[in-house]
Amino acid sequence: MSNGQTEFKLPADLSRLLQVLVALGAVVFVAGLLLAPERIWPSLLLVSYFVLCLGLGGVVFIAFHYVTGATWGIALRRVPEAMSTLIPVGAIGLLAVFIFHPSIYSWTSAVHAPVEAAWFKHFWLTRPFFVVRAMIYLLLWLSMAAAFVRNSYRQDQDRNPVHTRRNERLAAIFLAVFGLTFWLASYDWIMSLEPEWYSTIFGIYHFAGLFASGVAAIIIFAVALKKLGPLEGVLSESHLHDVGKLLFAFSTFWAYIWFSQYMLIWYTDIPEEARYYVARMHGNWGPLFLLNFMMNWALPFLALLPRVTKRTPGLLVKVAVLVLLGRWLDLYLMISPPLMGTKPFFGAWEFGLMLGAVGLCGLVVFRALRRAAPVPLGDPWLTDSLQHHQ
Repeated sequence: MSNGQTEFKLPADLSRLLQVLVALGAVVFVAGLLLAPERIWPSLLLVSYFVLCLGLGGVVFIAFHYVTGATWGIALRRVPEAMSTLIPVGAIGLLAVFIFHPSIYSWTSAVHAPVEAAWFKHFWLTRPFFVVRAMIYLLLWLSMAAAFVRNSYRQDQDRNPVHTRRNERLAAIFLAVFGLTFWLASYDWIMSLEPEWYSTIFGIYHFAGLFASGVAAIIIFAVALKKLGPLEGVLSESHLHDVGKLLFAFSTFWAYIWFSQYMLIWYTDIPEEARYYVARMHGNWGPLFLLNFMMNWALPFLALLPRVTKRTPGLLVKVAVLVLLGRWLDLYLMISPPLMGTKPFFGAWEFGLMLGAVGLCGLVVFRALRRAAPVPLGDPWLTDSLQHHQ
């Protein structure tokens, strides 16, 4: 260890693989701009939002631990701290869509608001205001995430518990700010693709998916660090069991909100609400609609019920990968139908950007993990976390 940085290095073959995936994604994006812009821009919106949510999921994980006083997750806190570096990556992709291809949103060229709400939607869905709001959301998240990490890194140097108290206060503020801004962002960036449709629980639905996918990513990176060395002897079966229980809980919470939104719209059967599901449950979209529920809840639920799954790294990683794929499909079903019509498309443009995002996430997070010790050495409750057993 030197200068607070870790000495571990990615295996050369893994590093090359991630770099190849990034290069592939870049080539596909450039080619898509020239050959299939109608496919590449929705894909960029999807992967950018997906990556941003992974970064935010890491910050929410940190904030939850600070406000609740939970100590078990301190030993693996450097993983969600490193994941926070994905926020600017996702932000760049989203801003590229908003600035260079605003026509992905139909309201930029036509008015679709219902008569009774026309005045407000005219005001809210104006392009300058839309972009300004997006920049405010992103700057707030970036600045607060950076403050969490900065205080944590400083504590490694001076061992001063004041940094923990600062982050506890910051966590309470962040969760309040995040709750409001992410709720609005999900409406702005995803729901406004269909500006005449609305759901009052759309924001909490997105939060459920965000946190479940964030926990899944934490599991994958933490197990990888254990195999690579930095968390060997640190990450125990008890740590995995607890983070596995979080994945189980929030996958089920996602299903609860998913069903609540669907059931209320089905029961009332109001045409302007029901058409959202009509478009996704019939024709070629129907199998994907059912697969979405299976991948995000039914299969993870059954897999995570046994105690052994949550305490076995290989099994838990497989479930985490399934949840991340389910999250991608969930976003695909939210973004693509209004842009693609009755037939879903999944080819080189979508697959290439998805692989590029995987490579970029890996490179960015592993690079961030080298900036500090693999565990927060100055945290006053680190010993409790390292001795965590159940």
